Amino acid sequence: MSGTGKEPEGERRKSGFVALLGRPNVGKSTLLNRILGAKIAIVTPKPQTTRDRIAGIYTEPRGQIIFLDSPGIHHARRALNEYMIRTAERIAAEADVVVHIVDDRPLVEGKEESLVRGVIDRVSVPRLLVVNKADRMGETEADRKRKGLMERGRYARGLILSATKGRGVAEFLDCLFGILPEGPAYYPEDELTDLPMRFIAKEVIREKLFEFLSEELPYSVAVSIEEYKEDPEKNLIRIRAEIYVERESQKGMVIGRGGKVLRNIGTAARQELEKETGERVYLDLFVKVERDWSRKETMLRRLGYA
Repeated sequence: MSGTGKEPEGERRKSGFVALLGRPNVGKSTLLNRILGAKIAIVTPKPQTTRDRIAGIYTEPRGQIIFLDSPGIHHARRALNEYMIRTAERIAAEADVVVHIVDDRPLVEGKEESLVRGVIDRVSVPRLLVVNKADRMGETEADRKRKGLMERGRYARGLILSATKGRGVAEFLDCLFGILPEGPAYYPEDELTDLPMRFIAKEVIREKLFEFLSEELPYSVAVSIEEYKEDPEKNLIRIRAEIYVERESQKGMVIGRGGKVLRNIGTAARQELEKETGERVYLDLFVKVERDWSRKETMLRRLGYA
């Protein structure tokens, strides 16, 4: 999304990388999508949805910000979770500004929030605090949480916003442009992400798995795009994807009685991909059992989680 205002006279454009960090489900992906005005990162009500580094490119007359959405920081129990934590730590290390996002849940010492603060304390770049979901908390409670965390002295500034409603987002961007250094744009102005469509297709399918499956099952599911072919003459994209589960019983749950669940997942994913690409999509989904894939380093590398 490009801005619409005029470039400030006498000022040079700013640019830089901004890491969005926090525990699972604080609204990092929702905030990224709100800023871009487009759906780049998948969003579900379930925690630990984001597994990879997701880059969103925001360009306007003041400059360009590359937002790095990260997996929620949590206690890792499997190799997959360890990969997600390493990804969040790497994102923090490569950023020009680190944004610590919290929400309306209590901050309990010794739990996930302590892990987040540990990552943030290891970086030397400017750090911002964002209290999200102010629409659910109320301004008074949100401000109380902001002031309490600001007293610990970690942050250059603390802000309150609601990513779902858009409140406070403009002030957040103003703050970032005030901190970021002068620099050139890293990407063309009309680009919203550096992710290839092959990756986005995988994420869309994963999002639909979260939407259509029961509470815990999506965490045992992975998606691999085996084929992605564009046919410009027919305005058609052919995609073949494999869905990996860890148990034979899980395979039956993903497929559903008479294949109904898998068809619903495929239809929803196809419709969203057609909306994203503006082309017709032919989507083939296959379900495979790879026992305990989320605990195997070799399988994680095969799926790109390494």
